[in-house]
Amino acid sequence: MSVIKCLLLILIGLGGGLAVGSGLVAFITVLDIIPRLTQLTNAQRYIRSLEWALVAGALFFTFIDFFHWGAHLPVIVSSIYGIFAGIFVGTLAAGLTEVLNVFPILAKRIHMDGSLLFLLMAVVLGKVTGSLLQWLLHL
Repeated sequence: MSVIKCLLLILIGLGGGLAVGSGLVAFITVLDIIPRLTQLTNAQRYIRSLEWALVAGALFFTFIDFFHWGAHLPVIVSSIYGIFAGIFVGTLAAGLTEVLNVFPILAKRIHMDGSLLFLLMAVVLGKVTGSLLQWLLHL
């Protein structure tokens, strides 16, 4: 491969990474995801730790993806990692829906104003059931 092609690929990769990274930072910053998440979980004293954990995790897993690192871990270790990754994604999604008031708007639209708890429980149980089916049955 020529030097020009390599430099062009590097430039495109860095540009794409900067665009995606900027979008993620804008998403987390503008919507106050981390402060709202700490407020919901009553963990305001850990806000700096959560911010640094988010940055460190993003950098670490970027390197894992970039260098194609692999780890052949026992099933129990992979399961624990999967649980924590699911908790992270779930709390991030919960923070986002809380900030955007998704569920109250959805409840009004489908005429379930008085049954918001049932709507939330249906969503949670559906996500848990779907995740377990995918994980256990490899669908």
